Amino acid sequence: MRILFLCNKSPWPAHEGGPMAMNSIISGLAAQGHYVKVLAVVSDKFMVSPEDVPEDFKRLTNIEFEYIDLSIRPIDAFLNLFTRQSYHVKRFISNGFNRKLAEILKAEAFDVVQLETLFMTPYVGLIRQYSKAVVVLRAHNIEHLIWKRMAAVAPNPIKKFYLGHLARTLERYERDAAILFDGIAAITPADAAFFAKLSAKPVIDLPFGIDPDEWVLGSEEQAWPGLYHIGSMNWMPNEEGVRWFLDAVWPLLRSGHPDLTISLAGRFMPAWLTNTRMPGVEVLGEVPDARQFAREQSIAVVPLLSGSGIRIKIIEAMALGKAVVTTTIGSEGIRCEHMKNIFIADTAADFAAAVSFCLENPEKTKETGRAARKLIEEHYSRNMLNNRLLDFYNQLKENKNQNQT
Repeated sequence: MRILFLCNKSPWPAHEGGPMAMNSIISGLAAQGHYVKVLAVVSDKFMVSPEDVPEDFKRLTNIEFEYIDLSIRPIDAFLNLFTRQSYHVKRFISNGFNRKLAEILKAEAFDVVQLETLFMTPYVGLIRQYSKAVVVLRAHNIEHLIWKRMAAVAPNPIKKFYLGHLARTLERYERDAAILFDGIAAITPADAAFFAKLSAKPVIDLPFGIDPDEWVLGSEEQAWPGLYHIGSMNWMPNEEGVRWFLDAVWPLLRSGHPDLTISLAGRFMPAWLTNTRMPGVEVLGEVPDARQFAREQSIAVVPLLSGSGIRIKIIEAMALGKAVVTTTIGSEGIRCEHMKNIFIADTAADFAAAVSFCLENPEKTKETGRAARKLIEEHYSRNMLNNRLLDFYNQLKENKNQNQT
């Protein structure tokens, strides 16, 4: 099968959630012998130089890049308040990307064109003009829900108003766009149900998948309690969640466990965090090997108050057999069960209590981590999920052929 992927950022390097999700599918399908080609957006926020991309990845993905200036312009952002347009989506509209995509579609025929995230939707019309391929949206999140949830918890009334405006315009666009595709591959059952209400086109839920064999637990001694958080801090829900954890949860934990420490790792650490002098808080920033870093820890905290879709860092922590403490929002889309293969708590007091339970019950904590690993092996295998996606592609192609006869 010949598949073109349009990506809102490069799937390489896979250092954060979106690229990881894209890389998993793209690399998996290429490894299965399918022809894949990638056209990816690069920007100042997520810049990738073609010269830095490994040759084997270039060979497998035939990747090309097009720069789009995604910087936020205050005047444009302000004027957007008086329109019904989604400022998020508008920033991805580019004449250069349009030309590059047209060149590719004129030169090559594809069975499937898959748009990674809603933000690639403005190019559906061009795809229809130059290609007979089925067009699929890979919905990484319900995009407007992220901003709606951030608006709900924003303490500043001006910020709350503006985030609410972004959420409303994005929701309107998201609802209107659902009918443009031949099919939608959402990342969670809840997301799939949302899109199924908007469109009569086929919808499936397809979570993030990994190759369990690549996530070896290892025999090295793990730090105990090895409390850690890892995540890119340029994603607002991550920064929001870590701030809440340090302000509201950490003092409660330290009062009962005065020697407790936590390691915070990830890219794009904000100044307020790197400059913190909170007792027991170690801010590492980007680590050389995120997987090895997590492998050496024991308890992952994922304190998310907003967001949507599936939390890849939780899938990865569970694959390494770690106990994970998160919120209901953090656990969304994962077939997990509180106290069986994960710990879920939503208030500061409950979150602190859940972490304290892990600290005081090491055997139960390790048992929960083992159950988490088993869950990943049974439901999140990359090959199994990619085969489901291929079946979905074939269903969409069959539907398209029937509608044309």
